Amino acid sequence: MKIFSERLKMVRLEAKESQKILGDIIEVTASQIADMESGRRGTTIEKLALICQHYKVSADYLLGLSDSKRG
Repeated sequence: MKIFSERLKMVRLEAKESQKILGDIIEVTASQIADMESGRRGTTIEKLALICQHYKVSADYLLGLSDSKRG
């Protein structure tokens, strides 16, 4: 979960997006994004897929299974 939290925040910041923008994209609140980025909350497979599509990164990367962003 720690790797997911760190990488989620990193890709969001690289895209220069706010937590609110990402929240709007995956249909959650900015505070839920903050909870994901701090490791207090996870997400669903469906929302993980939306995050991957939006930032063009692999789920393996976000989950810490690969160090390659594109899979």
